[in-house]
Amino acid sequence: MKYQDYYQILGVSRDADKSDIKKAYRKLARKYHPDVNAASGAEEKFKEVNEAYEVLKDDDKRQAYDRFGADWKHGQQFDGGFGGFQGGSYSGGGFSGGDFSDFFESIFGGGFQQGGASPFGQGAHGPRRQRGADQQLKLDITLEEAFNGGTKTIQFTKSSDSPEMKKLKINIPSGVSSGQKIRLAKQGQAAPGVGEPGDLYLEMNILPHRLFRLDGRDVILRLPITPWEAAEGASLKVPTLSGSVELKIKPGTRSGQKMRLKGKGMPGAKPGDQFVEIMIQTPPADSSAARQFYQDMKAQFDFNPRQF
Repeated sequence: MKYQDYYQILGVSRDADKSDIKKAYRKLARKYHPDVNAASGAEEKFKEVNEAYEVLKDDDKRQAYDRFGADWKHGQQFDGGFGGFQGGSYSGGGFSGGDFSDFFESIFGGGFQQGGASPFGQGAHGPRRQRGADQQLKLDITLEEAFNGGTKTIQFTKSSDSPEMKKLKINIPSGVSSGQKIRLAKQGQAAPGVGEPGDLYLEMNILPHRLFRLDGRDVILRLPITPWEAAEGASLKVPTLSGSVELKIKPGTRSGQKMRLKGKGMPGAKPGDQFVEIMIQTPPADSSAARQFYQDMKAQFDFNPRQF
């Protein structure tokens, strides 16, 4: 039987105490665990480390090893700590339930419970790594960005306790609404150890616009017109989020009246409409000629808009 120097494998002296042996084992087990280290030879090294620790942590086995060397088991085959790497996971082997739980809890920062989740899964269920925390951010976008969609580069801190910045190019779907969340898989906070990152959730916040306001998926535009345009009618160009359109103002249009442009609201499975709210604006009486004009108009029209 080939002699293996367990003290040399763990990197400890022959008179090392149990705490030194355990500390060395934890360091090497973390380094060579197959779920952490995919390099060639890491698995074999991990088996050697477990075999060495299984012997040296036990007083009786260690005494036998120190006395007989490679023949310490008197010809019995050693099973390698975890029982060997079989089919993608480790069998129980020489570890009792308490040792197995204590191993993961001490090395990977706690949170391991027998029968529960751990950084590498739970017993026979196979490897399942601990996942990083999800991150939520509010993203301010313009109404045009919400309407058209497209790419946008954002910059944010990686975590609440770190000033380090992360830059990310994202895709904004056309027709998003305020409060809507976009999930970016694996762009959240990093996992402790070797697990995959959490997700990043971006909550859309559409900024106020100088011309338009939103009412659900409908877009509202307040359109100022002159008294003569309202009285005689007119054909006017009005803005929409997809470009200008021609709008016919009927003679006798009143202030506050709304006109609908079908399908000119926010895009989606059911597109919204744009509503044009008429606002009649009167010229200021800021000169003697303008004041005389209003006096003549008052004399000419027998008109009272207050019917109450």
